[in-house]
Amino acid sequence: MKFIDYAKIYVKAGNGGKGLVSFRREKYVPKGGPDGGNGGKGGDIVLCANKHLTTLLDFKYRKHFKAENGKPGGPNNKTGKNGKDLIIYLPCGTIVKDARSGEILVDLVYHNQKFVVAKGGDGGRGNAEFATPTNQTPRYAEDGQVGEELELLLELKVIADVGIVGFPNVGKSTLISVISSAKPKIADYPFTTLVPNLGVVRIGLNQNYVVADIPGLIEGSSEGKGLGIQFLRHIERTKILLFLIDSNDIDPKQSFKTLVKELKKYDSTMLEKEKVIAFSKIDTISKERWLQLQKISFGKGFPKPLGISSLKGVGIQELKYLLWQKVESLRKSEFSLK
Repeated sequence: MKFIDYAKIYVKAGNGGKGLVSFRREKYVPKGGPDGGNGGKGGDIVLCANKHLTTLLDFKYRKHFKAENGKPGGPNNKTGKNGKDLIIYLPCGTIVKDARSGEILVDLVYHNQKFVVAKGGDGGRGNAEFATPTNQTPRYAEDGQVGEELELLLELKVIADVGIVGFPNVGKSTLISVISSAKPKIADYPFTTLVPNLGVVRIGLNQNYVVADIPGLIEGSSEGKGLGIQFLRHIERTKILLFLIDSNDIDPKQSFKTLVKELKKYDSTMLEKEKVIAFSKIDTISKERWLQLQKISFGKGFPKPLGISSLKGVGIQELKYLLWQKVESLRKSEFSLK
């Protein structure tokens, strides 16, 4: 499925129903009083986060959304029926902005989180509402109020437990294809991944976590170079950063520093996340080279790196379970705080 992370849509809440001008017509009551009912309220436009959705693809084909109008008032003081609310389901992680002002209206994070983005108009009052001792036969009623309408910008930020970070062609797509059911495009050239790929890693029954394969960073990504900051934002919400470094890299420590620098320049809080470091493609290097890599210190607060080979399956299970342990621990901590 293609990953769509931007969309622009138009929404219109329902108009309120018109109030009615009516008078009682009963036998033996030649001059019945006013009995025109009020109009019904127009339907709201409601946004709702849904954890089962992963893209904004649907909004590429449907861009206009309109809620139901309220019904007019009826005789005998009957209020018109309210218009039905229109619920628009969006993936968790969608930021909704006013297209004109750029103001953030809501950040949909949790499953079933709801937000009324456009309110339906109130129904107009019928003539029964205007009767007074001095005006016993009002011959007027109100029109319903117009429902709110606006253009919305939808921006989806991938919400994943683990974000895989590394230079182009370091093996991120291959790794995610091995540890999950995702099938990203894989080739031997930079920027194979043009959109973030999501994969679900299953450990056991009801034990799984989501991994995001983030398109390759290069030096200057935080300033828009390469694929730019358009993908850096996708790792803002990940709980864990998995730094993937090619074991054939001439200067792996410098490459790591470059990755860290770009993350810090984009968001200084990024490195407060849990971190895991892994060398990829260790099936292509000698034992001596691997011993040299193991001696590299990446600085205080950074764990000892693992060695993996997605092609040969070396270290993959160890990495999967290490990430799971960290994800599970963080989830328990979050739950205890709620």
